[in-house]
Order: sequence, then structure tokens, then C-alpha cells
Amino acid sequence: MDNEPVYSQKRINIYTSDRKLYLVTGQRTARVYPIAVGKPETPTPNGTYHIITKVINPGGGLGTRWMGLDIPDGPYGIHGTFTPDSIGKAISNGCIRMYNQDAEELFNQVRTGTTVIIRPYSAEVSRDFAIYTVKPGDSLWGISRQLGISVNELAALNNIDDPDNLQVGQELKVPQK
Repeated sequence: MDNEPVYSQKRINIYTSDRKLYLVTGQRTARVYPIAVGKPETPTPNGTYHIITKVINPGGGLGTRWMGLDIPDGPYGIHGTFTPDSIGKAISNGCIRMYNQDAEELFNQVRTGTTVIIRPYSAEVSRDFAIYTVKPGDSLWGISRQLGISVNELAALNNIDDPDNLQVGQELKVPQK
């Protein structure tokens, strides 16, 4: 197919704390969409996944388009919504919600196999924040002491409801000094 190289260069980057989905072609951000993500009890899983199914008018509350992801313990997907006031919130059961018109536009831009990278926040260099990766034996209290930031501030900055439940490899946003 003539379009195959263009499709193979596309990927989706999702930053859950920013509530944004980026459609990237090559090294260029082609489009940015506002999204809703999982609520604290059912967070959107971080990691690198792929679109495995695409469905038009999937039914239920999934809006007009469904792009299923290969996330274990799913189903999880990127989909439209009939509750547009949910966009911008942490409100879903782990899926990524979009305005229906945005989901339709994205649906037409990607294929099954497209890589989807989900992170808590943009890993791009920021003047205000650095990234701390949780290591074995770390606790939120230990990290806060080490970095000179209060536990409450660190928890709020990273949307952490249970400070005793850190995961090795989890990335935390911390203020730069």
C-alpha cells in the first residue's frame, strides 16, 4: 500500500496527568486531543501498547469509535463518549475517552498495530519538573526526605491516593530546585 510508510511512522503518546493525547508522525506532533482518563480507583495503565481492534459504533457508552489496546487484564481502549463533560477529568474505568468527533478523526489516522505509549506526564525536559524513577525499597516518605519535598506535595503532584502503594519503575514528577 502506498500509505503504509506514513501509517508505520505514527504513534500515540498519552499523558494521563495532563489529560492529553498526542498523535505523532515521525518526530512531529500532528495533533493534540483533550481526553479523560481512569479515576484513582481504576487508573489508566502506564506502558507501551498497541491498537489491536478498531470498531465503528461499538455500542454502550463507548461513543462512535473504539480502538482496543493490548493491555493485560483489559479490555482497555481509546474511545468516544456520549458524556462530553467527562473530558479533562480522571473519571473512567481505565479507558481513554475522547470527544466523539476527535475519536472519529483519530480512528481514521491510525491502524491496528499503531504504538500507544501511556505515561503519567510528559517525559520531555521541563524547567519546572524532573523525573524520579521508583527503585526497590523506595517509599514516598523516603523519596520526599531525599528530595526535600513534603509527602503531601509529592502525592498531590503525582495524583497518588495511596502513598504506601508505589511500584518499582513508576515515574514521579518532582519539582526542580
